[in-house]
Amino acid sequence: MAKVERIRELVTGAVDLEYVRQKTEAGWKLVAMEWRRELPGDEHEQAIIVEEIPYGLRVASDCSRLEEDPDEREVLIQMMELIVQDYSITLVASELNKRSLRTRTGGMWTPVSVFNMLPRLIEVGPQIFTSDEWDRRKQHLLNLV
Repeated sequence: MAKVERIRELVTGAVDLEYVRQKTEAGWKLVAMEWRRELPGDEHEQAIIVEEIPYGLRVASDCSRLEEDPDEREVLIQMMELIVQDYSITLVASELNKRSLRTRTGGMWTPVSVFNMLPRLIEVGPQIFTSDEWDRRKQHLLNLV
């Protein structure tokens, strides 16, 4: 396979056909163009902020707050339990898939998707560790040792 050289040029003025001809004669091939224009409107309009709903939560039926998603919370608890048992991230993903637990999008758990959940587990860890359900699971875990 032949080596390919690419360059990206910032256009500060009009591009004329002579410039394109010179580049073509030098062996360059045009492969992309990006167009931009300014739209009329208020310069100070607020940008719309889109933020993903944290795993384990969902939009409440009144659309005014977030509430706990029981299915996703169960996944978080099971994930935490496996990590406490010193399972590797790869084994955690495998075990969640064996238990027929899926990601929010319905996909299989991968080591990367489990790794990406670690910040969320840190956020909800205190809630999980102080729950009655965790106390029951902890007793089960201690019986295994």
